[in-house]
Amino acid sequence: MAARSSDPEATRAAILGVARLQFGERGFDRTTIRSVATAAGVDPALVMHYFRNKAGLFAEASRVDVRIPDLSGVPPERLASVLVPFFVADWGPDGRLLPLLRAAASNRAAADTLVEMFTEYVAPALGALAVDRPEERAAMIGSQVVGVAVARHIIGLPALVDMDDATLADWLGPTIARYLTA
Repeated sequence: MAARSSDPEATRAAILGVARLQFGERGFDRTTIRSVATAAGVDPALVMHYFRNKAGLFAEASRVDVRIPDLSGVPPERLASVLVPFFVADWGPDGRLLPLLRAAASNRAAADTLVEMFTEYVAPALGALAVDRPEERAAMIGSQVVGVAVARHIIGLPALVDMDDATLADWLGPTIARYLTA
């Protein structure tokens, strides 16, 4: 249990850290204000004070500044070796996007947040490399990456859970290149 700090920003940050973990592990529906408060070592009223309600807490815990690596000059067949480490860090068990991914299946606000992040940051970066139909090609790559993230970190398919990131990038490389150029 985290100790309550007399520093309001430190307390708020501790609450957000716990909320990210719980939303990532349990999803939106099974995470409660009380469970977050208990794990953060604060009164539930303090969580409500900072975030108003569970939706506000989730929205703040899910706020992510996505910075796609510079993909200019990366040949399509090497794209996976650049993107996979980026996505593994964000979709993995400690990643900032896992709570959103877990919640998106049952929470429209979470799904909308993912769509907005994809259309604002990911699709333009990928679309710039496409031979044509950039939106569709970027969406196919996004579906592939999200599918792998769900299979690996939510469903827990053993072969994907056990696969190292370099091997994952090797396997995804031809598929991502095909989506961009075929």
